[in-house]
Parts: sequence; C-alpha cells; structure tokens
Amino acid sequence: MKLNQLPELQRREFLRRASALSIAGTAAPWALSLAGIGEAAAATAPTDYKALVCLFMYGGNDYGNTLVPYDTSSYNAYATIRQTLATPRDTLAATALPAGTDGRQMALAPQLGKLKSLWDAGRLAVQLNVGTLVQPTTLAQYKALSVPLPPKLFSHNDQQSVWQASSPEGATSGWGGRMGDLFLGGNGTSTFTCINVSGNAVFMAGKQAVQYQVATSGAVPINGVTKSLYGSAACSTALRSLITADRTHWMEAELNRVVKRSIDAQSTLSTALAAVPALTTTFDTSASLSSQLLMVAKLIAARQALGATRQVYFVSLGGFDLHDLLVAQHPALLTQVNDALASFYAATVELGVADKVTTFTASDFGRTLTSNGDGSDHGWGSHHFVLGGAVKGGRFYGTLPSVSVNGPDDVGQGRLLPTTAVDQLAATLATWMGVSATDLPTVLPQITNYTARDLGYF
Repeated sequence: MKLNQLPELQRREFLRRASALSIAGTAAPWALSLAGIGEAAAATAPTDYKALVCLFMYGGNDYGNTLVPYDTSSYNAYATIRQTLATPRDTLAATALPAGTDGRQMALAPQLGKLKSLWDAGRLAVQLNVGTLVQPTTLAQYKALSVPLPPKLFSHNDQQSVWQASSPEGATSGWGGRMGDLFLGGNGTSTFTCINVSGNAVFMAGKQAVQYQVATSGAVPINGVTKSLYGSAACSTALRSLITADRTHWMEAELNRVVKRSIDAQSTLSTALAAVPALTTTFDTSASLSSQLLMVAKLIAARQALGATRQVYFVSLGGFDLHDLLVAQHPALLTQVNDALASFYAATVELGVADKVTTFTASDFGRTLTSNGDGSDHGWGSHHFVLGGAVKGGRFYGTLPSVSVNGPDDVGQGRLLPTTAVDQLAATLATWMGVSATDLPTVLPQITNYTARDLGYF
C-alpha cells in the first residue's frame, strides 16, 4: 500500500506514535527527533498572541502544607490532625492571606513568599479544592456510589492521566493537545503549537496536534545529522540521505517525511532562539523547573519568528509523592515552584506579554490531611494556582473546605471530595485562549455535565 492509500486515521496515529521517539534525540546520534505536525484545523486565525503554561507537580502535591489554615480555630484543628507534619504557625505571618467573610484565614507555605507578592499584586489566584470528577458529586452520592466517579481513584498513573486527558492511563490525547488541534491552522508553523519542555505528557497530545519536545538547552537535534558522525562528514551525509530520502513503502515514506520535517523544525527553532536577546530576568538554572520555564520564556520571545499566535506549554517537577520525609523534602519542592514561577512571570513582564501568558499548576491529586507518621498518603482534591497578567488575582475561587476528618468535604483521612472539577478549570482556561463554547465539548467531553464553565479568573 502506498502512502496516499493509507487511511487517514491510521496515518495520523502512526505519525503521533512515532513522535514519542523524539525525547531520545540527545542521548544517541542515531535517535530520531520525530516531532510532527497535524493537519491545520479549520479555525479562525487569531491576530493576537496567547500562551497557556501547565506546571505539573508529579506525585501528588500535599495541599495541607501548601495552603495552610491560619486563623486560630482552623490552625488548631489543622495542627491536631497533622500532628508532626504541621507547619509552625509563627512561620506563616509573612504569607498570611486576607480572611474571608466567615472569619477563616489561610496562609501560603513560608517558602511561597514570592507568590504572596504576586497575590498582593493581583496576579496570582488560588483555585480551592479542585480535582478529577465526572460530574458534580456530593459526599452522599460518593458514599452511595450513585454517580459515576473518576476511574482508579488514588492511582498515580491513572489520576495523572485523568487530570491531563479526562481518561485513565492509556489515553491518547489530552485537553491541552485537543486545544492545540483548534489552533493549528492559525499558527504559521503548526509544529510549534504544543511544546513540551519536560519529556512526554498525554496532556500535550492532540488528535491532530503532536507535542514538540525540546530540552532546556533548546531544540533536540539528531546528533548524527547536525554533527559529524563518528568523525566522518561522509557518514553524516549518508545518514541524512538514509533517513530523509523518498521511499516506496508507506511506513518508510511516512517515517522519512516526519524525520525530514523534524530536521527542518530543529533548524528553524535553533535559528529563532539564537536571535532572541538575552533576558535580564534572573532564573536559577541549577534548578530543573526554573531551567524549563526559562526555555519557555525564550520560546515565547521567539514567537514571531516561529509564526505562533496560540501556544500550549508543559513543564513539570517530580518528587511530590511524600509518604515519608514530607517535612524534610516538601519545603524544598515548594521553594523551586516559588522561585521558578516568580522568575517566569517577571520574564513575561520583561517581554511585554504578561497579560498574554497564563500559567497554572496541576498534580496527580491532593494528599490526606492526616499524618501517617512521616508523610501523607494519596488523596483527591487539592488547591492550585493560576498566574498571569490577565488573571483577576488576589482572591480565592471555589469553596474553602472544612478543616476536619470525616467532615462535610472528606471521603476519609482528610481526602477532599473536589467541589470544583478539573474540567471547569480547563474550560475557563480554554475560553480565555479563544476556544468557543461550541468547541468546548471537543476539548473537554465531560464539560456538558457542568453548568458553570467559566470560573471567572479573567
């Protein structure tokens, strides 16, 4: 069968799966950077620029020590439940947030002082108790199993996938990538619509859009083509011919077509990045997350050279599965988040695009409010941040949960039953990006289960 006789769905699936090999490009000269592009979507091309950046905290971030109860009554309840895990109250004064009308008050973790400044500036918002749901669910419905629940609750791999794709492990597209599908036609080079700086994530895979993977140093080259192969220019030339020449077999032809496009994309991206002036904003390049967000900032600076009007980015930080050593290790992780997000926001201000870039945090799930002695266990709902110049910050969105075990928001051990769905958060972000109400169900199939589809961040 020839390439032009291959069924379109099968051709796209081959292209999408082949792109997964691109992550190996820096490790071996023979590895192929197979970042592809899908067909242009029939969407109206926007004339402005917007970017959405997902920071995924792998392992399940502990919500109890990220946003800490601060008023006396709530803190005492928190400290009684958390025992040895509780953040000392006297360390929270500098990051305390204004009390609500019910008198309850929260504080950011002491390590999040820079985010407190962004809150004060009206650029950071907190989404309370958000998590994976199929439809709005009450505690009574959860206990009675009378409504559908997210599959495989409390499982790392599955809940990472449900957060990112609305489906458990094995999903082939995520809502970031499906959003990208709608914007392919509006970008001059659709390859650069969905860019992942931390490897591979289903969040970034669309039905047409393929995530383009880059390293913190820039485009991932095919080393045997961009450099002399084993000291031989002739060998390098032979490799280029081998992996880009026209072929008669449809699989070989498609593979070589994608590889050639990858080589061209790498050249385009490298040239664009080389022309970007150095940022004056300081990033801690010894830290993984800051390095990833520095690259995102550089890519955004190169947006015009790349012909981009809508982009979705993905960065990540691991290490949050703290069944043990939570007090010892969680503060350092939050420090990375604090420093990286603050630097990134400052960079968007420097680039003049602060109101055109929105960053949000996500994680597998929250954790238990109860202590297991040295850490917390897998939970469900959690608190997350939304950051950007367009964000109506300095406020909470959603419902502040009760600080209790076996209380009105708890399915056991202080595991929060989400009162806001990931789909609602995603719909709000997608709407800001320009996804129409008609197209929302394409990006988020379960959004039809919710009346509130814009949570008011912008």
